[in-house]
Amino acid sequence: MSETAENTAVVIVGAGVAGLTLGNFLLRNGIGCVVLEKRSREYVERRQRAGTIDSRGVRMFRAWGLEEVVESFGAPEESIGFRMDGEEFTNDPFDDEDGDFADMVFCPQQVLVRNLTNAFLRDGGDLRYESVDISLEDIDREDVGSEDVDGARPRVRYRDTAGATRVINCDYIAGCDGYHGVSRDSVPADALTRYSYDYGYAWLSVLAEVTPDPAAMAIHSRGLAGIIPRGTTASRLYLQCAPDDTLEQWPDERVWSELEARFGVPVATGPVLHKQILPLRSVVYSPMSHGRLYLLGDAAHIVPPMSAKGINLALHDAEVFARAVIARIQKDDPALLTGYSETCLRHVWNYQAYAAWITELMHNAGDASYEGEFRKQTARAELERQFTSPTANRLFGEFAAGVN
Repeated sequence: MSETAENTAVVIVGAGVAGLTLGNFLLRNGIGCVVLEKRSREYVERRQRAGTIDSRGVRMFRAWGLEEVVESFGAPEESIGFRMDGEEFTNDPFDDEDGDFADMVFCPQQVLVRNLTNAFLRDGGDLRYESVDISLEDIDREDVGSEDVDGARPRVRYRDTAGATRVINCDYIAGCDGYHGVSRDSVPADALTRYSYDYGYAWLSVLAEVTPDPAAMAIHSRGLAGIIPRGTTASRLYLQCAPDDTLEQWPDERVWSELEARFGVPVATGPVLHKQILPLRSVVYSPMSHGRLYLLGDAAHIVPPMSAKGINLALHDAEVFARAVIARIQKDDPALLTGYSETCLRHVWNYQAYAAWITELMHNAGDASYEGEFRKQTARAELERQFTSPTANRLFGEFAAGVN
């Protein structure tokens, strides 16, 4: 079967938050792009994932004229509640005297994806679902701007829904296809450095049909626990567990009894829709670009869910890359593209530091089996300082709101 070739400025691999945000930014600035997604639209828009968009992210969408994608999400009516050994914390760690949290929203990530998809397609965006066997070719090509010809440009090859092989010649490729996608795997192994850290524990993540109460976290000697609203009819439940635990060890009855034990109060129950075990880890790949390929979001870095920063790092990458491509194509200025990796990694490492701190603090304050009783007591002292010291709380607030 013959190949069909075409041209565009940017091929975006992956129709998640990073890819669709980037696509919308480019489209609204007259930059041609094609978004390729291996899954179906139904699958992508139903994929349940956590979603807390910090104040920086919300303000970013407004600045790009895309406030519509977040305006349906309300700010949390109440702060996250905290309990330790069954006792409720009396002070609020989310002190917002400076307005850092004014724009933060809690949202199911699949709803944000749906909103971004609708905006992209409404404005004429080219989004191709069920694009399989995606391969990236000639990504090592040097960027020579207006002197490029088709033979000197990178290409993305894939098979469409009719089974035909298609080739897209482009100026740049944005790898937004997640940790297990083809984009990062297309980079020679010796061209990337992988930095990683395993925290030694995992979360049992449970999606349940439970009318949501305000978000709450519990610190307990049995392990950390969390209840986070997911829309109007569901909640996401988190229970700290060993990384080698299996789902068979966590029948529904144990989930509810363990959640109640760690919170120290009765909890609402309901049908369990989905369970998975998530080992907690941090991963960073450097550099975040290779030739004409640029890595965004989970393709370049992973943070533990305790930090609630995965989606926000992806949004930051998308904005940095969008501004860089716009400057290169519209102003013939390559400086931002050249500095893309350095700019993003500075932000990524700043938030990896925050993610490691908040993750270890919250877990060590409860379960002493990982780092011992001494570390448990120092972690609790540090937590108390977060709740009582305006100075300590200020830095925590900046990171949580994404304004640091």
